[in-house]
Amino acid sequence: MVKKSAQGKRKFGQLYTLGSGRIQARYTGPDGRRHPAPMTFEDSDAATAWLLRERRLLEEDPTGWTPPKARAAKKKSQAVTFGAFAERWLLTRKVKGRPLAGRTRDHYQDLLDRFILPTFEETVVKHITPEMVDDWYDATALDTPTYRAHAYGLLRTILKTAVERNVIPANPAHVRGAGSVSAAHDVETATLNEVATIVAMMPAKQRLMILLGAWCSNRYGEIAELRRRDIDLKRMVIRVRREVVWVKDADGRYVATVKAPKTDAGSRDAPIPPHLVPDIKDHLKHHAADGLDGLLFPNAQGGQVRHSTFYGQAPVIDKKTKKIRRKGHGWYAARHAAGRPDLHFHDLRHTALTNAAIAGATIAELMALAGHSTPAAAMRYQHAARDRMQDLAKRLSEMAVGELGANEGSSRSGSAA
Repeated sequence: MVKKSAQGKRKFGQLYTLGSGRIQARYTGPDGRRHPAPMTFEDSDAATAWLLRERRLLEEDPTGWTPPKARAAKKKSQAVTFGAFAERWLLTRKVKGRPLAGRTRDHYQDLLDRFILPTFEETVVKHITPEMVDDWYDATALDTPTYRAHAYGLLRTILKTAVERNVIPANPAHVRGAGSVSAAHDVETATLNEVATIVAMMPAKQRLMILLGAWCSNRYGEIAELRRRDIDLKRMVIRVRREVVWVKDADGRYVATVKAPKTDAGSRDAPIPPHLVPDIKDHLKHHAADGLDGLLFPNAQGGQVRHSTFYGQAPVIDKKTKKIRRKGHGWYAARHAAGRPDLHFHDLRHTALTNAAIAGATIAELMALAGHSTPAAAMRYQHAARDRMQDLAKRLSEMAVGELGANEGSSRSGSAA
């Protein structure tokens, strides 16, 4: 229950006694609305002192006045630590109106835990300066430039949100070029012989995974989630509509999570080269799970085959003799047998798209095959194809010169005789 204070009519504002005995103060602002104090007071003296301060603000700067609740909220937000703000940011972050994908959220949390929070967790956001960011960047992840760039990009993005929400006036993170990094892995396209060797060395139930990556440009997560109903041998396409990612649950364990591709372009019908049909039919007959919804590549428990199972273990090589001390298995052992210990599974997409470009695929066709939403990525494969074609032209010239030279030598020998 609220009743009016028995202090008589006031010139500025009103005081009310609440049922709890505490005093509430309010006044009518220049906007014509009543504005209560953001807190209650133990006695009328404290409440009156608050009204006096509010009247003084109005008298000194009537045009710059803002409601007391808005001022209190701003003051509270300015006192928030980076750790608290980042936690809230991660929980509420949306991209194109959708919450962060589980794997992306895990990646951001990992970057925060390992690289950002040890320095900034207890720092009030408004106290973070450009010099602090510069010093942090100069000392962070020096041996892992990709992590360093990702961590800086995340820090800058979180602080950008703080600017947008009026927590800070300007973003203190502006290290030029810090958010980008040169590719640490320069992809060398796997040859068809290398792909064939890897296929032969893989367990029979996983050989088709290599072929789908190297010829159909499928990603690992897309392949691991493929089901019988996704293979259409009449139309000669693979329906790519889902992918599986492994995301940490509340207990910190990684669990398989099926989701739609990141972009609309990722949902696509990947064409099946005719020479793969016998391999696909054989795999469906001997290795895929039963039923239209059966996984093409089930693990022993019937779920999607995980990276650790597929990749296996690399062989152990004696440093002195260079001989194999212990045989490996899975992808790591197969790529070693092919002489390509540098090859990543994702690089098979590079093989597929480069060969498609060499075969004459247009930018639009490469985008459709790969599930790219912009031409920029597809352009890389056309450049690679041009480089390969130039090498081919050079080899043709060498053949021609060699043949002509041999003929000229025979002619000279004949004339001398």
